[in-house]
Order: sequence, then C-alpha cells, then structure tokens
Amino acid sequence: MQHSSTLDSQQSSPSRVELRRLARRRSWLRRHPKSAIALLVFVALTPVWWSLGSTLASANTLPLPVAFVEWVRDNGGGGVVRWAENVWYTHNPPPRGGRPAKGAIPAASSTPAVSRGSHSALASAPAHLAAPSPIVPIASPPLPGEGQWHPVGRTVDGVPTMYDAFLRPDAIHTSLVAGVVWMDPALLRTTLYAGAQTPGVPGTWSPKAPISPSAATTLTAAFNAGFRMSASEGGFYLDGHAAVPLRQGGASLVIYANGAATVGAWGSQVTMTPNVVAVRQNLSLLVNNGAPVPGLNANDTTVWGATLGNQVYVWRSGIGVTANGALVYVGGPGLNITSLANLLVRAGAVRGMELDINTDWVNFFTFQAGPGVAATPANGSALLSDMVRPVSRYFGLTNRDFFTMSVRHTPLAPETLGLVPAAASTASTASNGRSGTGKAAGSVRSSPGSNSHGG
Repeated sequence: MQHSSTLDSQQSSPSRVELRRLARRRSWLRRHPKSAIALLVFVALTPVWWSLGSTLASANTLPLPVAFVEWVRDNGGGGVVRWAENVWYTHNPPPRGGRPAKGAIPAASSTPAVSRGSHSALASAPAHLAAPSPIVPIASPPLPGEGQWHPVGRTVDGVPTMYDAFLRPDAIHTSLVAGVVWMDPALLRTTLYAGAQTPGVPGTWSPKAPISPSAATTLTAAFNAGFRMSASEGGFYLDGHAAVPLRQGGASLVIYANGAATVGAWGSQVTMTPNVVAVRQNLSLLVNNGAPVPGLNANDTTVWGATLGNQVYVWRSGIGVTANGALVYVGGPGLNITSLANLLVRAGAVRGMELDINTDWVNFFTFQAGPGVAATPANGSALLSDMVRPVSRYFGLTNRDFFTMSVRHTPLAPETLGLVPAAASTASTASNGRSGTGKAAGSVRSSPGSNSHGG
C-alpha cells in the first residue's frame, strides 16, 4: 500500500521534464513584447485618440486627410507638416513653359459687356457699374481670349452682376491659368459667414454655415475667406462684437449694413462705424494705391504663408477693390506673392489683400439661376476646373468662414461705392479706432511681433 501511494504521488507530480518545459514557457507579454508595448502605448494615448477622433468626426465637408493634417498642425506637429509639404512641393514644382490645357482660357464672350447707358435696350435697367475693361495679359504673346471678360452668375433685369476672366500669371509658368472675378456691389450684397471652427470662439453666429435655403434664392457666388485666425495676424468682427481683436493696420475686408464692401488698412483707410457689420482681417495690405506694396519678396516663405514648406509657388487667392468700388477676386495655382499682387493690380484693384492659400482652401463658385430660383450645386460651377473642393462645400457644415455675393432687392447708387472708405474714416469719433457706439473698444491691438502665417 505504501508503495502504491508513493507511485500515485509521483504520477500526480510534474516530472522534471515537465518542470523544465513549464520554465521555458513565457508569458504572453514575454512572447509578444512588441504587441505588448503597442498596446500600452495605445492605452496611454487614449486622450490623443479621443482628440483625433473628435476632430475627424467634426470635419464636416473637410476631406479626412486634410482634417488629419489640420489636427497634427494644431497639436504641436507644425514642423512635421511643414517638412511633409516641403517634400511634396520640392518634388512637384509648377511646370515651366508650355501652354494651358485646351479650354482653360475660353474664347471671348459673344455677349457684349454692358456699360452704363450704352444700350438703349437696357435704358430701364437698374443703375450699375460700367463693365470692366479687358485685362492686359502678362505673358506674351497673349493667347486667344486671354484677359477677356465673360458675364457669369445671376443677372438683374438683364444686367450682369459679375464677370470672370482668365490669364496666365507670369511669363515663366505659361501652362498655368489664374481666374479673376469682377463683382458689382451696386447689384450685389456681400456677406461674411462664420464656419464651425472659424473664428473659433463659442457662440451663435449669424450668418453661419451652411447657406440656408432662403439665402440660396439670391445667391450668385461663394468664395473662401482668409487664414485660420491663429495665423491671420488679424481679427474677426461679426454680430456686433469682435470674436478676435481687430489689429491696427491689418488688411481688412469690411462689410457695411447696406451690403457694400471694401478693402483697406484698419484704422486709417477703414475703421469702425455704426454701419460696419462685419470685418475679416488677414495679414497686411498686398496692394495699395494701385500698386503692389513696397518690399514684396518673390521668394518670401514667412510673411505671406509659412505653412507652405518653404515653397512660394502654390495655390493662392486674394481680393481687392477698384477705384469705382467694384470687388475683384483672384485665385489660381503656381502663384507667389508678387504674381498674386500683380494679378490684383491688372484686375484694377487700388487696394488688395491676400486670402487663403494652398490647394484645399482656394475656391470660388458661381451659380447660374433664374430670379427666385435657389442656387444649388447642380447650377453652380468652380471658377477653375482644377479647384479641388466640390461646389457643394458651403451648402453643408464647413469648418472655415467664407463670403457670399447675393443679388440685391434694391440696387445702390454706383456713385457712392467708391466713397465708402472715406465715409468710414470721417464717421469715426476718435483717432484711436473706437466707434461712437463703443463696439470697437478693446478690439484694436498692436501689430504682433511674429511673422509666421498659415493657410
């Protein structure tokens, strides 16, 4: 019996071979160290994933890759983004020489431009600005149709409210084409829309994206605004208060209660009055007194957009005002800051400013619809066929702010448009930029010391 008990005990106990096998067996952590480390890192970075997931979930109409880049930039990864952009732009420079793609510069319009009082058939038409003169092309020899205006968008009693034109931006990159739009504020109202993340201050903004069905019935154009507020070196004023303080001297697109708009330097050419309903600032003036501002550097990589990976030829946009008060928008690929300024001047701007830059942010859409018919992506088109964002961009939630142009119910007297800046300056009650209502108090700040910008 004793022998049997001893045998049973030996059989129930692990043998030396089994003990050695058990000793050699490792835990899951020891057998999969890389997976274990990855799991620990994933858990430790839970706040990061939550932040990224929230950003992507709120991307609205923003493509997910672009939303991811924006998130990286906003979370300390600006250097990584600039490095990646530098690699991209270095290996994808704008082409030199060549000719534009077929159809990029349309033939001259068969519809004559409408000048005030020049057509007896339009004798009863509403007062409006005279149509612009053709743009003198920059590259030589000019191509057929280059710099010629074409009526676009809605009309008011048969009178065009906008014209577009196309031309090559310089004499080197001759296969590229920039688009220009001339807009008549006597027939059109300008509106600044807040985006879901710009100006980035909590609150209920009016108007705010998306474009409402009622607003769509008069809408004839929508286009991008400026840089993100953190990079614009400027402010944002809407709904009676400055969400971001307005900067003295900052380039400003100012919108008045009657829907007229102009461009000027804040505090001198334009300032706060009771009639100001919106101000969007971005950097400093690019064009002044009908010429590019002194000191522009064609090779600049900091003052006019540092997020370009130290590249200067990229998609850029700008807006200016002509001597008689018309607004002109310019946008296109392969532009440096001097070519953008030159295009604004060629389009007739006496003052102008840069708007947003880079492929995903530059877009101008026009809508061709009859009176009272709502503008939709179906009756809209992009200024340039290679603008990457869809025409539906502003009909849904969008993170960035933007501008719209809508036909007026009652036209303005054209003679008053060019006087808006002077009227704004003389109406100021104090030289420090504060309005008589006190709305602007505290909304003017000194020029920031940083020259770093982003699109």
